[in-house]
Amino acid sequence: MSPATLRTWAKGYERRRDGAVTAKGPIITALEQDEHGLTIPFIGLVEAVVVQAFRETGLPMQRIRKALDVLARDGELEHALARDKLYTDGAEVLFNYAEAQGDKQLRLLVVRTNQLVFTDVIRKYLKRIEFVGDDPWPRALVLPVTERELLRVVPTVDDGEPLFINGGAPLSAVASRIAAGEPVTSVAADYGVPEQDVREAIDAIWPKQKAA
Repeated sequence: MSPATLRTWAKGYERRRDGAVTAKGPIITALEQDEHGLTIPFIGLVEAVVVQAFRETGLPMQRIRKALDVLARDGELEHALARDKLYTDGAEVLFNYAEAQGDKQLRLLVVRTNQLVFTDVIRKYLKRIEFVGDDPWPRALVLPVTERELLRVVPTVDDGEPLFINGGAPLSAVASRIAAGEPVTSVAADYGVPEQDVREAIDAIWPKQKAA
């Protein structure tokens, strides 16, 4: 999503049109502004990925907000978008609500196999959120900015800096050297990251700055 979209999700918005005011609150976790601007913690980043997953289904944002409200109302699903219970309970919560209310749009987020699960579009994103053992909170996130799994964020490692899964190099260090004009081949070799991984990541995140 664009930075402007992410800010809207983090801060909410107020719009005026023809004398009428429409206001919506935030839908992901954010901290107060500091000298660097709005700060989104790891939990907020995970929540944003889930919102984007719902958005990829084509559902209007108004209906997505409704789905998030339904999930948040369940006492077992506090911070619903970042909890492991989203996988086990979230689809059932939404399905039951949609059935009870006759809400055909929200019903499209869930499919029934041998059990109730989210659609493939949503699960493609959810599988990138990593949990460990019985801990209900995510430990890592494989960034969904590339089709292949190339970059991982672990909040306890390098202050949450995105790292290449193959080689472990910080994305910012690789990107800054390429932006300075160094050949991708040399940078990739220095960090032990496959050249293809570097090119895919740079091209996906900064499409106007193609790796030379």
